[in-house]
Amino acid sequence: MNYSIRVESEFRSLFNERPLIVRSPGRVNLIGEHTDYNDGYVLPAAIDKAMYFAIAPRGDLRCVIHALDLKEACEIDIAHLESSPREWPNYLTGIVDQLIKAGHRIRGFNCVFGGDIPIGAGLSSSAALETGLAYALNCLFDLNVDSLSLVKLAQKSENEFVGVRCGIMDQYANMFGERNSVLRLDCRSLESRPYPFDFPGIAIVLFDTGVSHSLASTEYNRRREECAEGVRMMQRRFPRVSHLRDVSLEMMNGYDVEMKPEVFRRCTYVIEENDRVLRAAGALEQGDLDLFGALMNASHEGLRRKYEVSCPELDFLIDAVKGNPQVHGARMMGGGFGGCTINLVGTGDVGRISAEVAEKYRRRFGIDLKTYVTEISPGTHVVNADEEAVRGSL
Repeated sequence: MNYSIRVESEFRSLFNERPLIVRSPGRVNLIGEHTDYNDGYVLPAAIDKAMYFAIAPRGDLRCVIHALDLKEACEIDIAHLESSPREWPNYLTGIVDQLIKAGHRIRGFNCVFGGDIPIGAGLSSSAALETGLAYALNCLFDLNVDSLSLVKLAQKSENEFVGVRCGIMDQYANMFGERNSVLRLDCRSLESRPYPFDFPGIAIVLFDTGVSHSLASTEYNRRREECAEGVRMMQRRFPRVSHLRDVSLEMMNGYDVEMKPEVFRRCTYVIEENDRVLRAAGALEQGDLDLFGALMNASHEGLRRKYEVSCPELDFLIDAVKGNPQVHGARMMGGGFGGCTINLVGTGDVGRISAEVAEKYRRRFGIDLKTYVTEISPGTHVVNADEEAVRGSL
């Protein structure tokens, strides 16, 4: 039974009424890592793994929310919003908080949610929770908030209520994703352009390391500060520079002596990665899989050597497929120090290659490798009866 049917069935059982159903997808990022908070470019896509919300309004100020997969529930009092010691309710409470702060009048609601986005794999289950609920409440209470404002609200919720300094890419891809296309998102202007991901016989395969090293959050914040330090130094000579987006490699001449070595490496990586995203979009336009894959490979080397956010497990998975003619590109995806690698693999070889890599990984680290084969899907939307029928027959 698919999740749209499962959440509706559970909702009807608990609340004895018909709900609105909203699908909110996870995302992958084909290329463009750690460029978002530097006002750069990214190339994400919404995927076929998603969170589903069954939701209906109440007549009071209570929000009763059931997490189907966790078999847990929480209640939110709109009049007295509080942080929860459990993690997941805060992603939802933060959305209610932001809507109220923005001056929107909402009532209580009943909700059941669940989905198949793997938690901790770097596929943005948190953004799916946030943006999905924001979208659902916008529909439920006829708030007439435009999609970009919902995206900004969801990001602000995670920044302020949850306390995670995330960029806007995850929520944006979740909302604006298009079937069979990736989005070249300009993180400065928040304008995007779809590019067709039209490679028949190629699957997007994720290998999940199964680890999340404890230094991930501290090193993430350190990288942001190192980039900011590089910008401050550049501004002495180039006052117009506000982010690394404004810096070219030519402008970096001489800074290898002036900057701390690690700051110079971080800045160089970001500048090169922005260029790779633009070239990758061009490769999609030309249908050039070889170039696109080579840029993905170069992205990982930059993340490994210059930005230094990889880890032994991620590097092992990349090295395990290096040189395989049926793997057309591979790199780590996400903040680093764990999570997934993203690989472009010939569909006929996915099973064999996955099994070989899993066996090598088990021998090296003693961890059973999880593999996810994903497809590019539309962004957040209301699920209608016809779509439920189609999905139920698959």
